[in-house]
Amino acid sequence: MLQDDELLDIVDERDCIIGKKKRSEIYCQGLCNFRVVNAFVTNLLGQLWIPRRSAEKRIFPLCLDVSMGGHVESGENYEDALRRELNEELNLELNKVKFRLLGYLTPHQHKVSAFMKVYEIELDYEPDYNKNDFVESVWLYPHDLIKWLHNGEPAKSDLLKLMQIFYAKQREFDELKKPLSKPLPCKERGF
Repeated sequence: MLQDDELLDIVDERDCIIGKKKRSEIYCQGLCNFRVVNAFVTNLLGQLWIPRRSAEKRIFPLCLDVSMGGHVESGENYEDALRRELNEELNLELNKVKFRLLGYLTPHQHKVSAFMKVYEIELDYEPDYNKNDFVESVWLYPHDLIKWLHNGEPAKSDLLKLMQIFYAKQREFDELKKPLSKPLPCKERGF
């Protein structure tokens, strides 16, 4: 089946299935009432593995992307889609990685492109990614990726929003952990 012709479930505002449409029709009509999964791969240092989409991608070519993302096909649930996409894009098996749900977002409440579940996957090596999906990748701390995006680095439409929702508070925490530029002598600190 052609990628654009995937059959996707159409959902109502409560994420209940109300019909089915081909992916190409959904995008032509500008609909947001379908389901997707997204995941961020993180390492022990707290960095995110961020890939760049291939030039052959129909939407957002050569843009930064979440570590893994895809549509929930008709008849699948979110975790089924996560399992399938993780294998297709990163050559990983869901039952062999540590993962957790970061959150559930809706287009109406969170202003994202679709109904989505966002996951985090712990991995301390670069995934063996599908070269048809991505052309390069980089490990970045969340605050650095947010800076890149604010400075105009081309990215998939929801990437900045997801970073702000799930990782902006980590930026504040990272700032608190930074040492003072010049430590005070022990005597001045009361030691």
